[in-house]
Amino acid sequence: TVRVFGKGRRERYVPFGKKAEEALHDYLQEARPKLLKEGVESTALFLNNRGNQLSDRSIRKIVEKKIQQTAVQKKISPHAIRHSFATHLLNGGADLRTVQELLGHQSLKTTQIYTHVSKERLYTVYKHTHPRA
Repeated sequence: TVRVFGKGRRERYVPFGKKAEEALHDYLQEARPKLLKEGVESTALFLNNRGNQLSDRSIRKIVEKKIQQTAVQKKISPHAIRHSFATHLLNGGADLRTVQELLGHQSLKTTQIYTHVSKERLYTVYKHTHPRA
């Protein structure tokens, strides 16, 4: 896991898999040194093409550009990807509290509104957990 800070500098821990580790290693070895201005040190992990800290707005633009390049005639937003992430977790059996933590929501109500559970998932949980199902 890695520690991240969300809105309002709220801290949380999120999973950090092997592929992410490899990509980060490659970035640190190859790309970041090329982005860093000569003689300048930066504590920022991710840098833009000018050697400055990559802003959240810049990250959003990058994600939106990649979505446009790959989403054939579909309107997809970074928020839709986040929503799909939560839905897949719930449909895969994750409990609402875990999804709340992964999304960084303070209130469980926010997570309940943000996600939806498919009818198939409701039926499966009912069949496997209710004593009279």
